Amino acid sequence: MRSSILRRLAFLAMVPVALFGIVVVATPAEAAATSWQTLQADIVTWTNHQRTRHGCRALSVDAKLVRASRDHSAWMARTGTFSHVGNGGSTFDARIRAAGYTKPAAENIAWGYRSGADVVNAWMKSPGHRANILNCQVTKFGVGAVYAANGNPYYTQEFGY
Repeated sequence: MRSSILRRLAFLAMVPVALFGIVVVATPAEAAATSWQTLQADIVTWTNHQRTRHGCRALSVDAKLVRASRDHSAWMARTGTFSHVGNGGSTFDARIRAAGYTKPAAENIAWGYRSGADVVNAWMKSPGHRANILNCQVTKFGVGAVYAANGNPYYTQEFGY
């Protein structure tokens, strides 16, 4: 347990703070082999659970936001990069617009968690990620969970108005 915490802290010291606050990570050893479809579906369920629990309406899944989320997760998994800045220096709003969605709102990213519940719980402990999830003005979202070749899962959650 102590070595796990030390690994996380060491990693966090090397990672610049993301555009929207605290970086959320787990060690690769904490990731389990769950299908990406299950991970994505669980993140949708747990995100909407948190929203309704805190007085917001559940979000509907939008295919364009799913595509933007999966593409960013795939890029992070392929390159081993963990960042809100994506391929070619892209920002979350540029990636969402490139996928055909016209009203981007926010992005959450994470890597290494073994379940959708773990990812959402970690995001809910981070003020910036929590604010994205509990923004009651947001109406749609997409989730992308992609495994890197070494088995590490990368997660992206894109929100839209």
